[in-house]
Amino acid sequence: MVIQVKVKPGARVSALTQLDDGAWVAQLKSPPVDGKANAELIALVAKAFGCHRADVTIKGGASGRTKWVQIETDDARL
Repeated sequence: MVIQVKVKPGARVSALTQLDDGAWVAQLKSPPVDGKANAELIALVAKAFGCHRADVTIKGGASGRTKWVQIETDDARL
């Protein structure tokens, strides 16, 4: 499964939410420096979808604010 996530770094609290139109928004505490925000995004998505961090990869947009995140997991858990 691949989801598109709009990332907002520098937030007070980390959160992953899905909007009414189906889009995902990730608020991250980490700054976008040295891959810290990407690592936090992977951990946040893994926790939200109940999978391991190794099952989550950023497929596109690693240096931008809009990212394509791939989640390798059983559909039964979603």
